[in-house]
This record gives sequence, structure tokens and C-alpha cells, in this order.
Amino acid sequence: MKTYARIEAISISTKKGIPKSNVDAAILLQNWGIDGDAHAGDWHRQISLLADESIDKIRNAGLSNVSAGDFAENITTKDFDLLSVQIGSKLRIGNDIILEVTQIGKECHSRCAIYQTVGDCVMPKEGVFARVICGGNIRINDHIKRIQ
Repeated sequence: MKTYARIEAISISTKKGIPKSNVDAAILLQNWGIDGDAHAGDWHRQISLLADESIDKIRNAGLSNVSAGDFAENITTKDFDLLSVQIGSKLRIGNDIILEVTQIGKECHSRCAIYQTVGDCVMPKEGVFARVICGGNIRINDHIKRIQ
């Protein structure tokens, strides 16, 4: 069976700085982000992405209880080389959604709720942030690929 790069999880929260809850599907709004998510807005970090393989690094370091959404990422990818994207890269999810990468990594909040819960954070080094160029409906297992 051939593996393909896909969306492993979609996560949202109504407040910033806390782990997100997983949902089966969501609506990505152009120039805004995920409908109903606290990080959505008119700015450059409308969507956050993190590879499941990055979360595996934390699991393998002894924190086996972490899962998608625990690092406050909106989209968790699987079998996609997220670490190779650069600022300006464009990503397609499904048939319609296009994201433009705007930031790699971020300054971590000092001992935020995520750090307190998980004990470490990979978002400052391996998180990817993007803005929504073309919105649409996103579902778990949608394909993701780099188009530019």
C-alpha cells in the first residue's frame, strides 16, 4: 500500500496558549484561518502546522501521552516533509485549499500551558505558520502537497 502525505489531525481552540481539541473537519476561511479558532485573524500566522513525526520526537523522548493538538497546532501532517518547506512555499490541501508559508518556528511563551502540560515544545523549532490563500473545507486524511 502506497503512503501519501496527508492531514493526520485538525485541531482548534477558543483561547490562545492552550492545547487544542481535535475535530474531524473544519472550514478554512481565506485570509483568516480556521473558522472558530482563536489564532484566526488578519495576520501572518492564521494556520499552524506540525508534523506528526515532530510529535514522535517528543513521544520517543519519554512523553508518550502527547498527541495531535497538544502543541496548539491547527494541522498535524503525516508523511509530509514539513521541515523542508520555506517561507513563501505554497501548500495545497485537498483540491481547493492553498496555504502560503509565512514563518518557520516561533518564540515560545515562557512556560506556557502547553509546556506545563507536555513538558517540552517542538513548535519553536519545527512549527510552520501560514496564511490562507484559498479557503475551503478540510477533513482528516485530505492529501497535502507542496505546489511551489
